[in-house]
Amino acid sequence: MNSPIFIGSEIYRHSTYGSKHPLAIPRVSTVIDLCRALGWLDAGNYRVSPCAKPSALHRFHRPEYIDALQAAETAQAVSDDVRSTYALGTLSNPVFPEMYRRPATAAGGSMLGAELIRDGGIVYNPAGGTHHGLPDRANGFCYLNDPVLAIMTLLQMGLDRIVYVDIDAHHCDGVEVAFHGSDKVRMISVHETRRWPFTGRLEDEAGGAAFNLPVARNLNDDEFAAILEQLVLPATQAFSPQAIVLQCGADAVAEDPLSRLTLSNSSHWNAVAALKELAPRFLVLGGGGYNPWSVGRLWTGVWATLNGFDIPDRLDMGTQTILRALTWNRSAGRKPPAHWLDTLRDAPNFGPVREELSQDLHRLAARI
Repeated sequence: MNSPIFIGSEIYRHSTYGSKHPLAIPRVSTVIDLCRALGWLDAGNYRVSPCAKPSALHRFHRPEYIDALQAAETAQAVSDDVRSTYALGTLSNPVFPEMYRRPATAAGGSMLGAELIRDGGIVYNPAGGTHHGLPDRANGFCYLNDPVLAIMTLLQMGLDRIVYVDIDAHHCDGVEVAFHGSDKVRMISVHETRRWPFTGRLEDEAGGAAFNLPVARNLNDDEFAAILEQLVLPATQAFSPQAIVLQCGADAVAEDPLSRLTLSNSSHWNAVAALKELAPRFLVLGGGGYNPWSVGRLWTGVWATLNGFDIPDRLDMGTQTILRALTWNRSAGRKPPAHWLDTLRDAPNFGPVREELSQDLHRLAARI
């Protein structure tokens, strides 16, 4: 592969978890539209995501759960028994028209991405990153676990040194379940402390396979830079990875409603730029992110970073039109600040590196 590949689908444009759900907002479709408007996406570097078949999902998910998920989509209803057994039809994981096809398309995209980098390269699937999904039930907005399925695809191709990096505001509990104790997969997760799913403690090593760094609220860009330089990059390099899978959740930025971290999107872009140099195969996924403007702008900048495109200081009016057409049923969405509408890059959020974080980094560094 000579240039990065973007994997997308139109299913995300008209599919929603429901008007009151945090994932009622458009995300992937906004990124596709912005990238096309900026001249960064065309038929040559875009692939349509396949919808994964049940047999492919059975690599991680139990057949009876996949059967229940498909039946719930068909019936558009679940019984009390299905709800309690598989966590389908809950407030977090509601019944909606594409509740199998949408996550199966995201999973198909991540598995396709893994196949496309078989011989090296970079693939971006912003619809991926559903890192909470468990083998036998939905969990935290995640009906399936596409990062796990992608990593399993890489393992089946014969790779045996894979690093999974997760910078979502929420801990990757489903991925840790899948690769607990693995000597082939190293997991590195940076996530907000004392936030759902309340896993990923500093002491949790997942049988030696994981580096978990819970961070305090108000994490700033200088602190993230320290995390990148002192933990993420050295722990990745020390594993000599044949492939890196990055879950680039957009909910750790200042404007997200489901975290209290305050990064600018440049922190994510810096992580992408640094990690892409450390392995011949790089698969980048989306993840969390619940503000339509901050998600769309951040993930569009990820695509620019993967390609080495210059990110403009100010968007032209045609591109601004895409951002100005977004709506959000939260108070912050009724009068969005100017930078949500006319630029991709956030203002930096510099600040001191707190002593507690320095101590935690020192403790984890001793394990590298």
